[in-house]
Amino acid sequence: MDVPVMEGTTPGAPAGNAPRVLHLAASDNVAVALDAVAPGTHVGGVIATARIPRGHKFALSAIPEGAPVLKLGQIIGFAARGIGPGEHVHEHNVVLHDFSRDYAFAVDAKDDGLLPEAERATFQGYRRSNGRTGTRNYLGILTSVNCSASVARFAAQAVERSGLLEEFPGIDGIVPIIHGTGCGMASKGEGFDILSRTLWGYATHPNFAAVVMVGLGCEMFQIARFKSDYGVDETDSFRTLTIQDEGGTRKTVEHITGALREMLPAAAALQRQTRPASELVLALQCGGSDGYSALTANPALGVASDLLVRNGGTSILSETPEIYGAEHLLTRRAANRAVGEKLVARIKWWEEYTARNAGEMNNNPSPGNKAGGLTTILEKSLGAAAKGGSSTLRAVYEYAEPVTAQGFVYMDTPGYDPVAATGQVAGGANVICFTTGRGSAFGCKPTPSLKLATNSDIYRRMEEDMDINCGDVLDGVSLEEKGREIFDTVLRTASGARTKSEDLGYGDAEFVPWQIGAVM
Repeated sequence: MDVPVMEGTTPGAPAGNAPRVLHLAASDNVAVALDAVAPGTHVGGVIATARIPRGHKFALSAIPEGAPVLKLGQIIGFAARGIGPGEHVHEHNVVLHDFSRDYAFAVDAKDDGLLPEAERATFQGYRRSNGRTGTRNYLGILTSVNCSASVARFAAQAVERSGLLEEFPGIDGIVPIIHGTGCGMASKGEGFDILSRTLWGYATHPNFAAVVMVGLGCEMFQIARFKSDYGVDETDSFRTLTIQDEGGTRKTVEHITGALREMLPAAAALQRQTRPASELVLALQCGGSDGYSALTANPALGVASDLLVRNGGTSILSETPEIYGAEHLLTRRAANRAVGEKLVARIKWWEEYTARNAGEMNNNPSPGNKAGGLTTILEKSLGAAAKGGSSTLRAVYEYAEPVTAQGFVYMDTPGYDPVAATGQVAGGANVICFTTGRGSAFGCKPTPSLKLATNSDIYRRMEEDMDINCGDVLDGVSLEEKGREIFDTVLRTASGARTKSEDLGYGDAEFVPWQIGAVM
């Protein structure tokens, strides 16, 4: 999607005490209040008939019952009843129902304008033996099943207490990757395949210098089968064991710490070196979205995504329930019809998935999203899709599949942030940019996560959690300028600069694989 936000409008400073508003596209019949609007206020050429909270919408003209509500030039819902000029437009008077979309496969595909190699940006990363590049140098303890989660934690704590890591300053830390599944599940099918891909993606992630994988021994997800299916061998950087084979909890902890002690010298000896930005894989995430998300942080991140693509890198847009209703803007940018049709197939899968679980796609937005001004999933999706910038869509992946294409790609994931990010990291993302308007608190070891605030208020209130303030876009900073700031911060982060979530210690509890299927 091109970045239409701010089209024909620059907010600037309000005249006197007049509240600022944005009319985003000429065809829109609603505008967004950047400041709270009191009843009776002349605003946007109309008189407000009720209080309009900041970030919320009001009608610029009469909208008849059943007529489409338009924002950013796109349908975000339909009038549940006649809506008068100046009226607050939100879930009390807007409904959602099906309507046709023109997917226009690949009509907007274009050359991404790759820079000559000599002009491309670089960063300082860890080059791995398999040719991939890490942005961090962690030790990992990976679990095959929830039954081995405590042992993984015990072993990580034992290593930290021992002072061993202090002898090897080249290591960023130790991460126990624990989860709530691995047994009580079918031994084949979607659910098993997803867990397998996810664990494989973490076991081979370039941000891990060394990994020990630990199981209980009798679980459905057998480590021996995992190694056979993926052709995994025991190496100087990958070991496996089970609690039952090792003789219990204490002995397993001792054997894990012993294995890590043996692997540490080689892992710590790795040094950062200059690498091209083409080796960066950036996960695009949003959570706790609000009415400003589509105006500031998301399109600014889209600019940064385009910059990375021009430098030969890869960015991954995800969260399928949160691009629902905006997928036609992505299919138009597909490299070819097959790529576009694969995205539509995932949309259809989600419609069937939610239906058989007695849900609906408009269960999203969340209560917090609605409090922030987002009325329907269509409106939320327009903002979420803006994170993908305007580059051509090169590939569509299923959850946790290895991302091998360069450029702008899509991965099918739920909208739930920890699950979505887990899939992206499993796919190879070595940096995350996470936009938030309500104030999501998040980290995702082993991948550093940058937090982008959509408005200045949440940035000020949660400055210890937020890395970049995108609220100043509403004060006149251009999206291009903010996008460049984000891109430069991604390069610094990839080179070792710590994020706010890393400083706070986030990331140990955010590994949440997508669970599909019956728990048995």
